[in-house]
Amino acid sequence: MSKIRQHMKISGRVQGVGFRYRAKYVASSMGLTGWVKNEWDKTVEMEVQGTIDQLNHMLTLINQGAYIQIDNVERKEIPCVEDEKGFHVR
Repeated sequence: MSKIRQHMKISGRVQGVGFRYRAKYVASSMGLTGWVKNEWDKTVEMEVQGTIDQLNHMLTLINQGAYIQIDNVERKEIPCVEDEKGFHVR
């Protein structure tokens, strides 16, 4: 299965609940690359690179966090970033 990169805008109970650090932990443990950051409108923005199955599984695992509740994910496929290393909190 080929690698893709998606830009995601995630809404719900996603700020102040450890979302970004759970995302970093899950992505790193799965070998995914990208970044995550909080936005002014209480959403979380994330770019992540891997297979579509990995990206879907990552969201499932993040949503299992104790206080996290993902209500909506807007996803858009974007070009992959070559030679990207790791997953970072911005």
